[in-house]
Amino acid sequence: MPVVERKPGHCGLCIARCGSIAVVEDGRFVALEPDPSQPTGQALCAKGRAAPELVNHPDRLLHPMKRTRPKGDPDPGWQRITWDEALDATAAALRAIADRHGPQAVAFSRASGSCTATNDAGGWITRLMHAFGGVNMMNNVDICGWGRGFATRYTYGVGSVGTGGAGGAMPDIDRAGCLILWGYNPSMSRLTHATAIVAALKRGMKLIVVDPRQVGLANKADLWLRVRPGSDGALALGIAGVMIARGWFDRDFLRDWSNGPLLVREDTGSFLRLAEIAPGADPALLVAWDAAADAPLPYDPRTGRYQGDVAPALDAAPAPRGVPCRSAFARYAALCAEWTPRRVAETCWIAADQVEAAARLIWQARPTAYYAWSGHEQHTNTTQTARAISLLYALTGCFDAPGGNVLLPGVKLADIAGPAPREPALGLAERPLGPSRWNLVSTEEIYRGVLEGTPYRIAGLVSFGGNMLLSHADGRRGRAAMAALDFAVHADLFMNPSAELADIVLPAASPFETEALRPGFEVSEAAQARVQLRQPVVPPRGEARSDTRIAFDLACRLGLGDRFWDGDIEAGLRHQLAPSGLTPEALRAEPAGIDVALRTRHRKHAEPDAAGNAQGFATPTCKVEVYAEGFLVHGQAPLPGFEEPLMGQASRPELAGDFPLVLTSAKHTLFCESQHRNLPSLRRNARDPELELHPSAAAARGIAGGDWVEIATPRGRVRARAALNPSLHPRVACGQHGWWQACAAVGAPGYDPFAETGANLNLLIGSDLVDPVSGTQPLKSYLCEVRRLPARPA
Repeated sequence: MPVVERKPGHCGLCIARCGSIAVVEDGRFVALEPDPSQPTGQALCAKGRAAPELVNHPDRLLHPMKRTRPKGDPDPGWQRITWDEALDATAAALRAIADRHGPQAVAFSRASGSCTATNDAGGWITRLMHAFGGVNMMNNVDICGWGRGFATRYTYGVGSVGTGGAGGAMPDIDRAGCLILWGYNPSMSRLTHATAIVAALKRGMKLIVVDPRQVGLANKADLWLRVRPGSDGALALGIAGVMIARGWFDRDFLRDWSNGPLLVREDTGSFLRLAEIAPGADPALLVAWDAAADAPLPYDPRTGRYQGDVAPALDAAPAPRGVPCRSAFARYAALCAEWTPRRVAETCWIAADQVEAAARLIWQARPTAYYAWSGHEQHTNTTQTARAISLLYALTGCFDAPGGNVLLPGVKLADIAGPAPREPALGLAERPLGPSRWNLVSTEEIYRGVLEGTPYRIAGLVSFGGNMLLSHADGRRGRAAMAALDFAVHADLFMNPSAELADIVLPAASPFETEALRPGFEVSEAAQARVQLRQPVVPPRGEARSDTRIAFDLACRLGLGDRFWDGDIEAGLRHQLAPSGLTPEALRAEPAGIDVALRTRHRKHAEPDAAGNAQGFATPTCKVEVYAEGFLVHGQAPLPGFEEPLMGQASRPELAGDFPLVLTSAKHTLFCESQHRNLPSLRRNARDPELELHPSAAAARGIAGGDWVEIATPRGRVRARAALNPSLHPRVACGQHGWWQACAAVGAPGYDPFAETGANLNLLIGSDLVDPVSGTQPLKSYLCEVRRLPARPA
């Protein structure tokens, strides 16, 4: 009889971190099952169930390797080397670059934490960068997470939707009366949310889904809004306009907790300062309007208090001392009023009556919560779209309230990232409000630094996971940049097109072969209370090492061992856990995890601080920022007006005739971005890349379901199989990015990621037109045309 072990843990393949039981027979990992006793263990997706195939795959990288041929050679000439050789060569190359150009010339990269296991080591990788003196981390936030986690900080001071442990708010699904899913399909991205939503629907919660496709929970929604890709901001403004016009908004919340009452000068667009109408007054004081006294009302953003604690007027248009002004809220209301249901219908390609239906449902079914994902982010207007959605949500007054988007408590841990160097990151001068403010940079900024030396030279790259040449736009430019680096090292489970351009490739262990700390599972108070030190299911294969081990080892070879406990991961873990009162030993003794006592406090903005003032919000005005004056300072609109996608029919009418369709993309339920197409159980059910078309659009082009088609944009062309989807708008085509891997076990081919006969959808997207604040590429709203091909691509 085989020896069978069942090991509790969680699946580390994506942000969902589903609670799981790993089944091991005679030392071999054979199955992964859901663990309903865990707060995220109600179900597992196909990717999680395929974990044993991932771990045991014959193509895994098992040994360090170095390139022996030039990067232009089709054969890299990979040669197996020892870990000592790999670490010594890497450290020597990185030190040489730092000596020649400065440490900022070495960029760091890690795969998106939303769809890979790199979150397990994310803090340690950042610590390595900071200790080395690097300032540029490419972690994909510009295309996955910027809108929901960063842009909304300009409204609330924290991410309006995100992860509780990372300072963002999570929807309180168990108590919500209405939930909005905006560009988010949890059936494919986060099964814990999907199962919670289904349960909430059974108790009567209302559901609004904003998505160009009717997939997943859109089929169960009370209202599905089939928005045109890239027009989400107009929809948010239009719904808000109806709510304001009908009085369906929380006036008290907007008056007391937003900067809506503050007066904005009509001539400059800046907030009115008291010193401008009362010479000698404190220059920090702003001005609202006291309607009862018909007089200016000073406001101190340092304390969040109005003079005399008088309630200000929310709608005001006075001219104190002859200076014409309007309140910030009045300006916002006027902007929203421009977006009538009819105009929204024309812009967003939805029915006008759906705009009012959404407004009514959001208001009447309160408390309302929302969750947004990359569907609203990968556009050239993503920053203002995220702000428009966040302000629409502010109208409900449900932020950090029961049933709303709640700032959940988290287990106290020590910061492991360490202090960041002060040198400016790439792109900071060009986009001071964007990701570079947090030392997070885009691929294009790295490419420019490599190829053009702008604003300074990037000569080295340290990369943990990821496949930027497939995940981002303009892969050919990326390939040229990778080839031009003086040195690159890449750690991964498999060789991929991006890794193939490295000088050293390191074998990374999978999350099922490594120990990793998870201090809270984010989706609810109960989930946040669970702390788990996930134990390895099986030992790492070959010479593979965890990303954490690689970061510690490389730090020591670079002479930074004093910042990494001389390579002792256990000591680092003990340091990280110290504020929590937990120890590694206690967590290992309870492999299913330990629940820490946490208490969720609501409406924390109203709680007093040490000085007796309300805590307010971590924004420049200490309030929810209806009007973001800081945007004005940097040449951006302080109100989130809608701008058309820069590669759209309205913006580029000269291209609309040749490219009449809007090209968007969606996550495939079987794969994590550009990974896992080499796993037989998954690839068997998705052999070829697909492009979804409305039947009428396909018929007009002589295309039948299953036909091979060519997708063309102003940037190039690739191929896919046509799939007919009657829920799509006839002028929208929806593709899948990330196709390159072969799967020999089922006879499924691979695809050249740089060829027109390949299937790399992002090869069709340019990096020249981006969001002006974040640098986000238009991966989900571009122009295209589709034509039938006579046969399968060679």
